[in-house]
Amino acid sequence: MQSSYCPSPYRYTRRVTREVMVGNVGVGGANPIRVQSMLTSDTRDTDACVKEALELAAAGCEIIRLTAQTKAYAANLENISRELRAAGCHVPLVADIHFKPDAAMEAAKWVEKIRINPGNFIDKKKFEVREYTDAEYQEELDRVREEFTPLVLFCKEHGRAMRIGSNHGSLSDRILNRFGDTPEGMVESAIEFAQIARDLDYHSLVFSMKASSVKVMIAAYRLLVERMNGLGPDWNYPIHLGVTEAGGGEDGRIKSAVGIGSLLMDGIGDTLRVSLTEDAVREVPVAYRLSNPFQPSERPDDPPSAFPEPELCYDPLKFSKRQGGLAMCYGVRLGWEQPVRVVVPDAGFYALQDERGAMGDMMPELALGQLDAIEVDPRSDADLEPLKELAEPSIVTVKNGLDMETVHAFRLLASRIEDRHLILLKDTLAPGSVSGEDVPLVAARNVGSLLCDGIGDALLVQGESDPRLASFLAFNILQATGMRLTRADYVSCPSCGRTLYNIQEATDRIRKATEHLKGVRIAVMGCIVNGPGEMADADFGYVGGAPNKINLYVKHTPVKFNIPEEEAVERLVDLIKEYGRWVEPKR
Repeated sequence: MQSSYCPSPYRYTRRVTREVMVGNVGVGGANPIRVQSMLTSDTRDTDACVKEALELAAAGCEIIRLTAQTKAYAANLENISRELRAAGCHVPLVADIHFKPDAAMEAAKWVEKIRINPGNFIDKKKFEVREYTDAEYQEELDRVREEFTPLVLFCKEHGRAMRIGSNHGSLSDRILNRFGDTPEGMVESAIEFAQIARDLDYHSLVFSMKASSVKVMIAAYRLLVERMNGLGPDWNYPIHLGVTEAGGGEDGRIKSAVGIGSLLMDGIGDTLRVSLTEDAVREVPVAYRLSNPFQPSERPDDPPSAFPEPELCYDPLKFSKRQGGLAMCYGVRLGWEQPVRVVVPDAGFYALQDERGAMGDMMPELALGQLDAIEVDPRSDADLEPLKELAEPSIVTVKNGLDMETVHAFRLLASRIEDRHLILLKDTLAPGSVSGEDVPLVAARNVGSLLCDGIGDALLVQGESDPRLASFLAFNILQATGMRLTRADYVSCPSCGRTLYNIQEATDRIRKATEHLKGVRIAVMGCIVNGPGEMADADFGYVGGAPNKINLYVKHTPVKFNIPEEEAVERLVDLIKEYGRWVEPKR
């Protein structure tokens, strides 16, 4: 299968886009990949917003977003902008709009960019199931055009940029009923709004396709770029990258590195935000760690491949695990229908045996030597031809020390060997070349990208020398990609001015109470903007319904309302018990 979203999946080429100016900051074109963040302060609190924005600017944030949930909130952007400029800060401001066209019109007077969500800006979102005729679909689209046009014309006249940002959790009923809750629906939603803007000769557009599932997010961005490529060369708009509701701590960083890093490796992405359930200023250094290796000054395009490029063995737009053979290694099954197994070097594996009880489900399952893996250069016919003569499925991996990107090397390997052979993934082909905080980010980017492509039957983290930490990192990457759940899974949004309670403290309390619930997915959402939709894949939801009041959900259905925040975690546990998903933690 040919790649249609990038020139080649086997070499790096940055996608060529037009430049869009956001105030004094250029996005796309020859510009660096820009780093963004979002204020957590209430937009009506001028002093708090200015203080937080100045901290973000000092940390290197190049574009700052604020929520503007009503016209009254949006009006205060005038004061925030004035005070920031008076303080000598000229970082462009972006107003984040959901539901309220009048708030967007007010905000556009005071900020350099408007972010609209096409799923809820005008369209209805009631989870209503109905069959739209073509005439009914067009009637609603005509209404969107009528109500969206004034904002487009204002932005065009006043030099404002606009991000059209689809969210997996907030597609309109119109889109959901025709396309489902799918990457195709996310792309169609954005393209419809973009076409209205283009009909008005407005082109200061940036696009995003955010989701809490990294597989959905990666597929949606790739599909968007493929769709734009098919629409014509003037659909060369910049792309904003982000994993929504990534969470906090190492989990949030790993999940962001998988989604954002995978797309940067594809050459996609002109600006990004790492969304963490932490203070906003902590997002900025993580964003730089992810983007720095792909900045134009650091990462030129690769030359044409010196080897014939085979067709991909997988569909990059739809996840499907590579259907390899089956193998048995020391009582552990590996292969297509088996979990991706975690491997560590021999010495580390045997040293960890005394910790088996303490490590529990995070214990590595195999020593590297037990696999008897065949190491190859995937470009070399001499290395690959002997694999055809083997009678049984074998475990194959890429040699260390090759002058290839890890992701490109394993994609090439998967496309050149027979499906019956299994693949041992590595996070790096140059152990020791990455250190410190970059180790988990690089591992998540490389391995996560391959796992989301459906490649990999076992996983060896070489970048971390401590076998215990290497095993934890491997399992955390598998958790982030949804390939293997060894504990509870969380969808946790970053705080912003819409958040109705202290989400950082609540998330910590929820984790402490529920982390042992293997395979249970819990969404922790600050408000209802993306909550119900993003919770479609979660088992239970904890959502701000009013100031310091919590609504509890099962899937995207609210079942308990207006619970005082101090009681809500206990009530969540009761709800999990009511639905038979609770087990007592091991002591």
